[in-house]
Amino acid sequence: LQNMNIQVEDIRIRAILATYRKRVPVTEGYVEVKDEGTWKQICDKHWTMKNSRVVCGMFGFPSERKYNTNVYKMFASRRKQRYWPYSMDCSGNEAHISSCKLGNHLNMNAKNATCENGMPAVVSCVPGRAFAPSSHSGFRKAFRQEQPLVRLKGGANTGEGRVEVLRNGEWGTVCDDNWNLVSASVVCRELGFGSAKEAITGARLGQGMGPIHLNEIDCTGFEKSVTDCKFNVESQGCNHEEDAAVRCNVPAMGFQNQLRLSGGRNPYEGRVEVLAERNGTLKWGTVCSENWSTVEAMVVCRQLGLGFASHAFQETWYWHGDITADDVVMSGVKCSGTEMSLAHCRHDGADVSCPRGGGRFGAGVSCSETAPDLVLNAELVEQTAYLEDRPMLMLQCALEENCLASSAVNTSITSGFRRLLRFSSQIHNNGQSDFRPKNGRHAWIWHDCHRHYHSMEVFTHYDLLNLNGTKVAEGHKASFCLEDTECEADVQKQYECANFGEQGITVGCWDVYRHDIDCQWIDITDVPPGDYLFQVVINPNYEVAESDYSNNVMKCRSRYDGQHIWMYNCHIGGSFSDETEQKFDHFSGLTNNKVSTR
Repeated sequence: LQNMNIQVEDIRIRAILATYRKRVPVTEGYVEVKDEGTWKQICDKHWTMKNSRVVCGMFGFPSERKYNTNVYKMFASRRKQRYWPYSMDCSGNEAHISSCKLGNHLNMNAKNATCENGMPAVVSCVPGRAFAPSSHSGFRKAFRQEQPLVRLKGGANTGEGRVEVLRNGEWGTVCDDNWNLVSASVVCRELGFGSAKEAITGARLGQGMGPIHLNEIDCTGFEKSVTDCKFNVESQGCNHEEDAAVRCNVPAMGFQNQLRLSGGRNPYEGRVEVLAERNGTLKWGTVCSENWSTVEAMVVCRQLGLGFASHAFQETWYWHGDITADDVVMSGVKCSGTEMSLAHCRHDGADVSCPRGGGRFGAGVSCSETAPDLVLNAELVEQTAYLEDRPMLMLQCALEENCLASSAVNTSITSGFRRLLRFSSQIHNNGQSDFRPKNGRHAWIWHDCHRHYHSMEVFTHYDLLNLNGTKVAEGHKASFCLEDTECEADVQKQYECANFGEQGITVGCWDVYRHDIDCQWIDITDVPPGDYLFQVVINPNYEVAESDYSNNVMKCRSRYDGQHIWMYNCHIGGSFSDETEQKFDHFSGLTNNKVSTR
């Protein structure tokens, strides 16, 4: 405790009443501290709701509430307590009990502290919506808050990420000047978590995009929202290398005990084994790997607190898991990516069906504390888009590469031409680790026309849609050779395509595909004049793990009059409020208008 060298080994909330003992997470009970190896209660004589607020915050709960004192009085009168000889005096905005002042010292009689006419202090906490206790572990929907003003992006685990704030319909970041635990705790509580475990500076959880909305935030710690705190709207001298982030205290849900990785070379990889109930007993078993992908692997790594997924494996014969756990106990798993536990994803339940069986075909993952995050430069697309009528004679290579609409095969080589909508793609890696292709060199494909290897056959989708979201031009799936074209001042280039070089995009670098190279277009020869939506999706099959997939879509409004094309309002997915986004689209579901093949 502050100002005094009084230390305790641990602190907990111990459920006392039967109704709370069965529940996860524990939201009400005695506050106990571990002192010299023994758990001791705290006398409630000087205990305040402010103290309760701090304790609740430490355990991942945004606020405290009143409880039924009579039941606890009755309970306390029947038992002998062991009291800790001190109490605490918190002001309520501390992120941790260790920042509170020391309260009154208890009377001591014969070595034991007494609490005259009092009883052990009890806290009762209000959990955030995503953590509302359930007495059984049934399905729970992935939590979606209504129109929040604040969000966390790019964090590996629940309750951590870069802080982004909604102002004037646009999401932006927060500059880290004066960023501290008190302000960070306001963000955490606002999002339904507890107080902040860590206030992170220097864009350590990845750089954001767009405006920097707030700077020099100064909160008292009792605000309902970080937007109610004092702050400076001027962010001169701030850039995205100073984006503030946070790690919040999150309730102990016990999810990590329902899952394990087995047989890997290190604790970050292995075959996924889950604890499932079969005929009334709990038994470990494997997960069917059919359609197992990076999205499901992300949920596993998050559930175990191991960060992001780096790979999802459909065969795991090279990892010798626990033989007694070879049976498949979970199949048909399909996650949206926001779940906190694999059990919350859609799956077949007790009717397990897995033709290929478990064992060597059990699903596997490897996890990593960091991940890349690719973002397309939307402004550049808007600035560089133009039309070109290109003679068929110069498009033979592109025809072989399937970069033209299917009607191109009937176009005369000598006199025909195709109308191409051309533009430049500049793809930045704003994450915390390099973006590397999924396939090793042995699986890269040589493109004879362009004289280099492509490490990813489907790296982007280019599409032109009508305002109902239906494709009007046969866009194409561009395959890429990935390299560092340019980097920020202090970053060294590492990857280049020439001479069968290593491929990838370094953190802080970008890969530029100029408008004048082959296939950097959509063939719109057969498209009538009208208003359209132009859309680019990077890494569309989630082949490579990223910390944030929501910013992989870039869309623009476009108007074509038969001769000219105009592009406007180009922006990255997730950069505007839902309301603004809906006005833009006129329909919902830009990215989900095609039947999922997963």
